[in-house]
Formats: sequence, C-alpha cells, structure tokens
Amino acid sequence: MTIVAIALFLFLAVLGMPLAFALGFGSLAALHLLDFELVVMPQRMMHAVNSFPLMAIPLFMLAGELMVRAGIMDRLIAFANSLVGRMHGGLSHVTIVSGTILASVSGAAVASASAMGSTLVPALRKYYPDAYSGAVIASAANLGPVIPPSNAMIVYALMAGSTVSVGGLFMAGIVPGILLAVGFMVIASFISWKRGYALTGDRFNLRNVLTQARRAIVIIMMPIIVVGGIVGGIFTATEGAAIAVVYSAFVGFVVTRRLRVSDLPGCLYRAAVTSAMVGALIAFAAAVTFVFTIEMVPMMLSEWIQSLTADPMTYIILTMLLLIVVGMLIESNAAYIMLVPLFAPMAVAYGIDPLYFGFLFMYNLVVGMMTPPVGVLYFVMSGITRVPMMQLVRESLPFVAFQFLVLALCIAFPPLVTALPRALGF
Repeated sequence: MTIVAIALFLFLAVLGMPLAFALGFGSLAALHLLDFELVVMPQRMMHAVNSFPLMAIPLFMLAGELMVRAGIMDRLIAFANSLVGRMHGGLSHVTIVSGTILASVSGAAVASASAMGSTLVPALRKYYPDAYSGAVIASAANLGPVIPPSNAMIVYALMAGSTVSVGGLFMAGIVPGILLAVGFMVIASFISWKRGYALTGDRFNLRNVLTQARRAIVIIMMPIIVVGGIVGGIFTATEGAAIAVVYSAFVGFVVTRRLRVSDLPGCLYRAAVTSAMVGALIAFAAAVTFVFTIEMVPMMLSEWIQSLTADPMTYIILTMLLLIVVGMLIESNAAYIMLVPLFAPMAVAYGIDPLYFGFLFMYNLVVGMMTPPVGVLYFVMSGITRVPMMQLVRESLPFVAFQFLVLALCIAFPPLVTALPRALGF
C-alpha cells in the first residue's frame, strides 16, 4: 500500500495538484486499501497539527510581516550601504548584508526574497543586469532558513521529536550562515570586478556608520533578544515567537511609525496563508507517515541501508546525495515532513550526532530552494524582475556552487556545525 500512496502522490503532483492535497489523496487511497476506517485520517491530521511548538511558525511569520511593513528595509539598506556600499559590487554587498540581518528577523527565504526584491530591485537595476540582481537577492534570501530564528529548523525539530532541540539547531546555523554570507560577498566582488560594474555608494565614513547603526539598532536587537532568550532557556521557541510579534509591533507603531492599524489585517492574512500551507503539509503528511509506520517502511528502509553500509559517514553521504535530488523535485517543507521521520531515527541508529545530522539535512533542502526545476526562489524572483527563470539559474550558479561547497565543508568538519551549540550546552 505504500507503493500506492507514493505512486498516487507523484501522479497528482506531476499533474500540478498542490503537494499537500496530493499527499492527502495518496494516504486516503492507501488507508482505504488497508481496510482502515477513514476516520483515522482526520484523527492523525489533527494530532499532527495540535502542537504547541508548531505555533512558533505562524508567529515568526507574522513578526516578519510586521517588521517589513514597519519599514525596516530602508534602515537595513542604509546601514549596510554605510558599511560596504563603496566596495566592488557595492549594492550586491548591501543586498547580502541586508539579507543576513533580515534572515535573523523573518526566518524564511521566500519572505526575505519578497521583501528585498520589492525594495532593492529598482536600485540594483540601475547598475546591474536584472538577472544578476535576481540571483544575488535569491542567494541572500536563502540565508533566511540558515540563520536563526529559522522556520525550517522548527519544522525539522518537530518532525524529529525529542532527539534534537530547536535552540540547538538555531545555534548550529550561525557559523555556516556567516560563512555563506562572507562567501557570497567574495563572489559578488569578483563578478563585479570581472564584469566592470560601476562602484556605488558613498565612501566609508565612521560617523555615517554610527548614525545608521543607531537607527538600525532597534532592528538588530530583536534577534538578540528572541534567539538569546530561547538559547538561554528563558522562554521556549513559541514564547520567543510571541515576543517577536510584540516587539515587531512596538517597532512599527512607536519607533519607525510606519505601521498602521489598517495594515494589520493584511499582515495577519499573509502570515495565515503561508502558515496554512505549512500546516496542511504537516497534517496530510502525518497520514502518510501513519501508512509508512503500519507497513513498517522505516524498519525495512533502515535494514536495507544498513545492509549497504555500516559506516556512519557513508550513510550521511548517501543521504545527502538523495536529498540533493529530492530538493530539485519536492518543496522543502514537504520533504522535511515526509523524510525526517524516516531518516532521523536511522542516523541515531548509526550513532550520528542528531544535531549534526539535523542541520545537514535541513541545510541540504534549503539549498534545494535554488536548484531547478522546483527552485521556489527562482519563481519568486522571476515574478519580481520579469526575468526568465533560466537566466536567473545561470547567474546563480556560482552562488549555488558555493552553498554546496559549504555543505561539503560541514560534512567534512563537523565542529563548524556542532562547536557553538555544544559550547552553549546543547
């Protein structure tokens, strides 16, 4: 029956049905053929989404919506421009630095891409081709799920159960996230120098930097308070997300004064729609996971992989290669929900550090957001810049290649991932 569920899911997905509903119909067919009462399906779905930690996702999304609506992009861009605006590829660096800071607010790549795209594209197209601008924004936006707080890490921790903590994953993403941002800036500098793009921005001026830093400090303080509180054990990830919402509203209404009461319904609506998509995936995938469990798929898969190799590193490499293919074909949230319950327990059986494996798993699928044909960030940037998707893919190749290089470095040198969270007690 597992084959029926998978075959029907793939068939409906190829026809263009949303992945959540394709999962639902696949599990429904399998349960029917297994002679289960169909009331089992809504029960499993309700059990999956009736989760306190899961509430962090809509709250962080709402906080991101409020912060963007509050006008933080103007302050972030001005601060970044004061730091790196005069370097080769100045506006590219401004985009990457802005994306790094925005990542610590939004926690989601698509939200960051939308915010930066609508704000930065008019300025970028004065100096760079639209395809290159779109590639830089997509790459900077992909820092969103890597640098905490990250919605992807919350979903992974939820699906992995008690084997890994949200706070630990948050800390695991900091060093790779900084490495990615620095690498993107080096690539942007080289491309801009080689192509002869004009210098932009004003010369470095310490007084201007301090002025812009003072204006941006209220934004930078949000991730310090929220992530610091979660890591320090002062509050849970869900409580931290609620604090982020209150903080964002305070910034919008009191500090920048750009947020209006009339903006709240739109922010709530956008956060609700995005959260509902994730919630539907989790709910329908829970029914598929139930089918897998009663068919003992995890046990059979574990025995098969262990028959291929007894070496933990070989298991990690095989899993990473599989996830590269999965990231090309399946939306990342659906992949977490379907595959984490299968692969995370096997990693534990191999004696692999759950935190280390969890970050590699999550990060691999994050890179998948920039690998065609289902590179969701390309669709977002193509819609904003009106550039054909293949041109964006071509311009993004150096940035995508570097993301895979960071993945290889994290596999080869585990302390890049584990040193910081272990030092903090995770």
